[in-house]
Amino acid sequence: MTPRTPRSAAPARAAGVALLTAASLLLSGAPVSADPGPDITDRLEAIPGLRVIDEVETEPGFRYFVLGYTQPADHDRPRGQTFEQRLTLLHRGLDRPTVLHTSGYGVNTRPFRAEPTRLVDGNQISTEQRFFEPSRPEPADWDDLDIRQAAADHHRIIEALNDVYTEEWVSTGASKGGMTSVYHRRFYPGDLDGTVAYVAPNDVHDGRDRAYLEFFETVGEDPSCQEDLEALQRTALERRGELVDHYTGLAEENGWTFDQTIGSADKAFEMLVLDTAWAFWQYQPQPQACAEVPAADAPTTEIAAFLDEVAGFSFYTDQGTIPYIPYYYQAATQLGTPSVPTGHLRGLLRYPGLFQARTYLTDELDDARFDRRAMPDIDRWVRTRSEQMLFVDGEWDPWGAEPFRVPESTRRETMRFVAPEANHGANIAALEAADRAAATEALRRWAGVDDEVRTLTDGWVPGLDDAEEQRRLPERGFV
Repeated sequence: MTPRTPRSAAPARAAGVALLTAASLLLSGAPVSADPGPDITDRLEAIPGLRVIDEVETEPGFRYFVLGYTQPADHDRPRGQTFEQRLTLLHRGLDRPTVLHTSGYGVNTRPFRAEPTRLVDGNQISTEQRFFEPSRPEPADWDDLDIRQAAADHHRIIEALNDVYTEEWVSTGASKGGMTSVYHRRFYPGDLDGTVAYVAPNDVHDGRDRAYLEFFETVGEDPSCQEDLEALQRTALERRGELVDHYTGLAEENGWTFDQTIGSADKAFEMLVLDTAWAFWQYQPQPQACAEVPAADAPTTEIAAFLDEVAGFSFYTDQGTIPYIPYYYQAATQLGTPSVPTGHLRGLLRYPGLFQARTYLTDELDDARFDRRAMPDIDRWVRTRSEQMLFVDGEWDPWGAEPFRVPESTRRETMRFVAPEANHGANIAALEAADRAAATEALRRWAGVDDEVRTLTDGWVPGLDDAEEQRRLPERGFV
């Protein structure tokens, strides 16, 4: 496999741009091609290893497909075991740039446009991370789940589709999806013309987590908010008996179990309490949410309701965590695990070392070894060799405590912006005006978009939203 030719040296657009629908032409103002060429479905079906699973009806001016692409389970043994990786395609037009959207988890199969896709009015390929169901080899050799193998998946996808979508390519993703887009660029820098990585943490040295602890010491407008959360955590653990009984009752009502991953309702409850402050700052709207933290003397029912709203009792069950085992495996072997403050909980914790990704692994994966070289290599590459990359973080997002560090020189156009008072949903729209303009201009230039500048609302197509649930995955203290 050879790296994709940079767009500056790419041949002119292939002849025969596909004819857009009348609604598409009215929406985009694109000219009608004299020779529409093969339909996009025919083009897709002609790609070796690519299967059109379904075409889903969506907004005028777009076509939407669920696809499967055959990948080697181990790219070092391309003739060995294979699996089918699930993808989606939002087709805008062959004359538009293409955005590779990496979820880092399972793929959302309903039509949506990520922010960069809207800003460049482009096509969008969304990918499911290997080993997330159903994109898993059978039988699965978990040694094949690492950042290099996943990067090779994305490289092959671009190779397969590059002859169809011949304009510029940029990549994007949020949180673990943003990390995934960075790792792809590290191993295949020639594949893409630019990358926008949202709220992507950079745990360079697992275990050196002082940055996360300092975050909780300074976060927010008023330090009393974090103090109230810590008091609530103490109260919850002091009322452990009542709250675990409540949890056990919920489990019986809903058919939840604990024996395959965390181990018991009591351990799951302790993990939930440890995660509460992290989940609060990660997603709760600020500063108004601070006023909703129950007082330490609040009724147990009120505390239970708050814990369920912020962290979620269902998540720490087998049913909640097993779908995300591939993430926990990656965190336990390469990505690392952050830390949370526990000093205020002395005497109340029963399970030392509980707050780590390995806690969620099933018994057959528990002997996985951690690779201490992987993240320092990525960090070093971003600082010294990356080009045309944009990092967007939120000021009040705990994942931003250890961000990617960008080069001091602006020559290579790797940059980082922080959205003020934003959490794990930070995006370009949330930046201050000057930063928003700079980020938008860079992205559009990398994507080769030189038509009229569209704002985030110009040309908006109802129904094709950012799919916010893409960011609300298992990210309670873990990516």
